[in-house]
Amino acid sequence: MKREEKASISMIKIISVSIILILLSGIGVMAVNTNVKDVKVILQNGYELTVLTAKSTVEEILDENSIILGENQKTIPELKEEVESGTIIKIVDKSYTEIQIATISEEGVQTTLEELLNSYAPITEKIVKQNVEIPYETITKNATNTTSDNTSKVIQKGKNGLKEVIYKVKYQNNIEIEKIQLSETIIKEPVDKIVQVTKNVTSRSNSTTRATTETSSKPVTQTYKVTAYCPCVKCCGKTNGVTAMGTKAVAGRTVAASSKFAYGTKLNINGHTYVVEDRGGAISGNKIDIYVNSHAEALAWGVRYLPVSVINN
Repeated sequence: MKREEKASISMIKIISVSIILILLSGIGVMAVNTNVKDVKVILQNGYELTVLTAKSTVEEILDENSIILGENQKTIPELKEEVESGTIIKIVDKSYTEIQIATISEEGVQTTLEELLNSYAPITEKIVKQNVEIPYETITKNATNTTSDNTSKVIQKGKNGLKEVIYKVKYQNNIEIEKIQLSETIIKEPVDKIVQVTKNVTSRSNSTTRATTETSSKPVTQTYKVTAYCPCVKCCGKTNGVTAMGTKAVAGRTVAASSKFAYGTKLNINGHTYVVEDRGGAISGNKIDIYVNSHAEALAWGVRYLPVSVINN
């Protein structure tokens, strides 16, 4: 009887071991068939999560672990890419880029850790002020109405102006990568170069040719830089419309000119008569400011180069 009991116990042990081996084999086959992968997920805040998954794409793994991307977030690799065991999934800001590393990997370029770190150096911004020259313009005044047998004479030398330009500049590794102009301010207006063309005439006394300026009963006409101003604070620093001469400024009559023109001088500007009644800090040389009623009119006038002559009463 004891022998039969021992035989029965041995048989039970054999059956139990066999069942365990079968179960272990099934689990192994199932693991192979489901292709379980070891994947690491790094959140944007730096938190790391290691998961075992049978999912094949980044998107499926995030869904499986209830990880939801924000509007300004993306993943590296991208959501639709398939992953392998050992893959690291990063959740980063959309502005983050790994273009250079990908390029290095694709091209098989050998590089150092230092070079890679330099590629991802922080970008710094600076506000930079620069003084930039404004080139002067050359104005030619031909009083002869001909193109031959003439002599040119410079009656006003040109001078470059100056402006202050403010830029926002981005640097990476002390190298300029972007430059955006924010504003510019005129420090000094350029002075135009004026060239007068005169006609060569022959002297009757000695039959030699000499250059003279044609004279006639007509007044001398010169080209001036003509701008406009109005009675606002921006243009005049006041709003009462009273001129430096003490008169009330009138559109179509009042002009501001340099001190070489006395108050009350009448000027013919492109066929229209104006009166010098005002001065201005920026009015010098061959520059005249005509008075208009509004700032919009002043801006619309812009800068014009017009013939100007003194009207002799």
